[in-house]
Amino acid sequence: MIEVWLIFLLAVSASIAQAANVCGESEVQGPYGAQLSGVTGIAGTPKPAVSLARLAFNADKTVSGYSSVNFDGFLLGNPVTGTHEMKSDCTMSWSLQDDSGAYQHFSGTVTPGGDRVEFHQTDPDTGQHGTMERTSDTCTAADFRARYSFTLSGASIKRVLAAAADGTFTTADGSGTFTVDSDCVVHIEFVDEGIKLRGILVNKGAEILAIQIDPGKTVSARFTAQ
Repeated sequence: MIEVWLIFLLAVSASIAQAANVCGESEVQGPYGAQLSGVTGIAGTPKPAVSLARLAFNADKTVSGYSSVNFDGFLLGNPVTGTHEMKSDCTMSWSLQDDSGAYQHFSGTVTPGGDRVEFHQTDPDTGQHGTMERTSDTCTAADFRARYSFTLSGASIKRVLAAAADGTFTTADGSGTFTVDSDCVVHIEFVDEGIKLRGILVNKGAEILAIQIDPGKTVSARFTAQ
């Protein structure tokens, strides 16, 4: 009797796990913010790179948007277009072409519901991994939360940002300013530290995915609302 019960439990668990990993073709649709970081050797010698993109995944399996890439400390920005494919096991792939004609290819695993995608670049000589999360069609300054905890890549200490309605903020190390564009892109400047970030509000403002845009810096950051 015990063996039968155990077999039943295993069958139920397997069924639940399988059901949790089933996605439809429209699981990922609409605008997303994507952050990618790592080392790439696509230009020869391996060098660090971080990128931030706002991508719209459309019902006709096309992709459109724009990407900002900080490659070895040099910031590049391009509009991108492409195609995507969603599979029933919640894996997806997509390719992007910038206005210079260059292609990039990606593959990822989707959280059922489509709110989050863990992905990596699949082109040769790339070792970059990233996160993509759903963003809103439009944003205002009100979508920037009052408090965020954050960490800059390479730093071991988590910090806290306290924002005011006038577009200023304070941290334990100084003060700064922020602005929010209508496409949910945010511009964050730590005035006292001389750091400028470009980010995107995702998950209804609960998180910000960002990269540093100062020359010579290849830094990513993630902000989480408190």
